[in-house]
Amino acid sequence: MSNLVVILHDQISESISSLKDFNKDSDLVLLYESYAYANRTKHHKKKLVLLLAAMRHFAVELEQDGYKIKYVKMNSNDDKGSLEDTIKSLSYEYTRVVVTEPSEYFQLQELKKLEIFTSLDLRPDDRFLASHQDFKDWSNARSSLLMEYFYREMRVKYDILMTDGKPEGGKWNYDSENRKTAKSNLTVPPTSFIEPDSITKDVISLVEENFPEHFGDIEPFHFAVTRKGALDVLQNFLDERLPLFGDYQDAMVSGEPWMFHAHISFYLNCGLLLPLECIKAAESYYQKGLVPLNAAEGFIRQILGWREFIRGIYWLKMPEYKDLNFLEAKNKLPNFYWDAKTKMNCLSNCVKDTKKNAYAHHIQRLMVLGNFALIAGLSPQEVNEWFLIVYADAYEWVELPNVSGMILFADGGYLASKPYAAGGSYINKMSDYCKGCDYSVTQKNGSNACPFNYLYWDFLVRNRDKLAKNPRIAMMYRTYDRMSEDKKLAIESDSKDFLRKISSDSYV
Repeated sequence: MSNLVVILHDQISESISSLKDFNKDSDLVLLYESYAYANRTKHHKKKLVLLLAAMRHFAVELEQDGYKIKYVKMNSNDDKGSLEDTIKSLSYEYTRVVVTEPSEYFQLQELKKLEIFTSLDLRPDDRFLASHQDFKDWSNARSSLLMEYFYREMRVKYDILMTDGKPEGGKWNYDSENRKTAKSNLTVPPTSFIEPDSITKDVISLVEENFPEHFGDIEPFHFAVTRKGALDVLQNFLDERLPLFGDYQDAMVSGEPWMFHAHISFYLNCGLLLPLECIKAAESYYQKGLVPLNAAEGFIRQILGWREFIRGIYWLKMPEYKDLNFLEAKNKLPNFYWDAKTKMNCLSNCVKDTKKNAYAHHIQRLMVLGNFALIAGLSPQEVNEWFLIVYADAYEWVELPNVSGMILFADGGYLASKPYAAGGSYINKMSDYCKGCDYSVTQKNGSNACPFNYLYWDFLVRNRDKLAKNPRIAMMYRTYDRMSEDKKLAIESDSKDFLRKISSDSYV
């Protein structure tokens, strides 16, 4: 029996399930650079370079390890071939086609069509720590799904930060200790910088030539594109930033887009790093006394808890999840999400960082870029497309639940128990953005007031029929009801004027 083993663009790992029983004498690995994938969603240029360069380096490494490789390069945008056509053309020479299941729903449906003419062996992606069935069984036993309880069960299952069956330190979650604001004299270590080699430089030229209209700055390019490079980035994080990650993971500082975060989601999501090795590395640093518990636990929770939970939600609720719009939001995405031309300094900073780095940390995404999209009533379809385009770690399985569920409340509370809406005071507390803003964060109404301040209340008013019974925000409605009529009219007038301006792409 001989196998055609297909490795997809985000499966760049020699431990992938499709390679588990590979026969180096008779089997063939197919790696295919898909123009269709690169252009279906107009991904950030840095993401395209990351994936294509990682695939090319991976092919070299596999060949050096004795694997027989068929590598199909993307030559130009005139190439009309497809992965499916290439598989068909090769499948007649092999007994079966072996693929680890894709991470995204639409690609799985495409691959399943191959079963018509070939023996298709679709294998589970065991890089993840909870299988689809595991998550389904867990969710079926509950009336509501809370990540915290899922996370606790995963801690027990994998014996992570556990002592005698109890959580290390006596608590499951140290998030309350992870919300410090950045001090003015805080020194943030630089992120890892890996010099592009000749392979990566060739890919940079390819992307620049074929996708010049795509969003984002292609250079400087400093991402890891090999497993060794990704492991070096992980090590750099453990040594340089994990000790203070817990304290400052929510903080935002102008000119410091990377902060104390790990910057490894790029590599986890494409296969260069494995979740459990990252988790155990952080646990080991805590056990050796090199980092505090709130740092190790906060980092581990992001991977073992949130990442696995989000993936579970995606596969449990697709394809219906993609079309949800509980709040019936329909305003178009403003141009400043692309060009950063806005007087709102927080948004301008985050968009500029995103354009330059194909990265922003989770609070910038949730509480600045996402918060504005929520309270301004932006279309979930447009917001999801933007997030999928601009971040190098974005794939639909992780982007869609985070945006539609966590950011936009478009699923009506299936994922998050309340909308994560906030006025300017939260941004002022957790960042220095407000100091350099044309608007006043302390002013609640009028042309100089921070738009987050009145849009927050307008959001609650616009959606009162759907949100008023939510116990986590009921107090805010009581606060609104105690406002004077003049205050309420000012909120309505300022909000209407501002939303009218962004709908016409006026400079705001």
